[in-house]
Amino acid sequence: MGCCFSARIKAESPPRNGSSSKDGGKESGLSGRSSGKASAPPTAPPTPRTQGEILKSSNMKSFTLSELKTATRNFRPDSVVGEGGFGAVFKGWIDEHSLTPVKPGTGAVIAVKRLNQDGLQGHSEWLTEINYLGQLHHPNLVKLIGYCLEDEHRLLVYEFLTKGSLDNHLFRRASYFQPLSWTIRMKVALDAAKGLAYLHSDEAKVIYRDFKTANILLDSSYNAKLSDFGLAKDGPAGDKSHVSTRVMGTYGYAAPEYMATGHLTKKSDVYSFGVVLLEIMSGKRALDNNRPSGEHNLIEWAKPYLNSKRRIFQVMDARIEGQYTVRQAMKVANLAIQCLSVEPRFRPKMDEVVIALEELQGSSDDSVGEAGSSRDHQNVKRSGHSSRSNGPRQHRSNKQSETIINEK
Repeated sequence: MGCCFSARIKAESPPRNGSSSKDGGKESGLSGRSSGKASAPPTAPPTPRTQGEILKSSNMKSFTLSELKTATRNFRPDSVVGEGGFGAVFKGWIDEHSLTPVKPGTGAVIAVKRLNQDGLQGHSEWLTEINYLGQLHHPNLVKLIGYCLEDEHRLLVYEFLTKGSLDNHLFRRASYFQPLSWTIRMKVALDAAKGLAYLHSDEAKVIYRDFKTANILLDSSYNAKLSDFGLAKDGPAGDKSHVSTRVMGTYGYAAPEYMATGHLTKKSDVYSFGVVLLEIMSGKRALDNNRPSGEHNLIEWAKPYLNSKRRIFQVMDARIEGQYTVRQAMKVANLAIQCLSVEPRFRPKMDEVVIALEELQGSSDDSVGEAGSSRDHQNVKRSGHSSRSNGPRQHRSNKQSETIINEK
């Protein structure tokens, strides 16, 4: 699960209940750092209102601190696989049936996220994570196995996803991170879209609020799962059009109307998906001040190129040149444009995004194998765009895009 957990300024996401969805109930604060069918029951379980009800209704294992110390070899530094605002994430091992700790290298691998007592995130996000992942189950949501609540200690136990975060694969330039192929990128985009579509469905009715590459985790087969539900919110209740909340999330991914008004809707998530889709296409971060002047903001820089067959390749990641056709690139670019519409009403629903990505993958005339010999591929070669802002400088800018917003 690794480096999927990014630091955030304190988020006060209350437990799921009716009052959290009311239109007028302003929260206090914003933090700043830069459709397959679900296996869930037809309707979500009754909404818990207290900590006791949430923990009881989650049907997850309550681990003792001693058990998790044993599973992670006493939280040894060499067991750390990631770190963020919530705290460090440790690799551990448990028996897959009894869920008791076992020797390293045996049983099932787990990721244990431990709350940093001095961190900026806290108990409310820990509880929110249990509240949602204890009720919602889908192939494209990370599985929460259990939790630990002992004195001042707060921990969460997840399935371990061996490939880590999409963020690492797109933006790290270390030799052990091989560039993801076009085919895998489109698979990851589709999987993530399915997870988001499920959250927006009538079964779940959840707004994710922090969709970004760092929260998309990959298993050994590059199946993508959404993680980190600490900022998730219930969708609007009744005839309400939005949820009024303090603005929280990650700079570069949050929708402009949400940033301006605090009005949260499903279309806020759709905008964030558009940002991630553009990052997948380009291999560039949404925000990076180390890029040349005029290219710091990926969306502002890329938009003029997305409608042009001749110029689209200036946006595309040079590391996957020749793996796609012009037609494929334009289809994905058009979908990104729709998701990034300034007016929320012009953005598609996530179900529609899923259909568009499924059609792209299923197009018989868009075979990647044909790209190398097609005239489209020749156009790629002739375009010969510079990849100057796609180099090591992006790695140094990692902290920028990890900034979280916290408006009071």
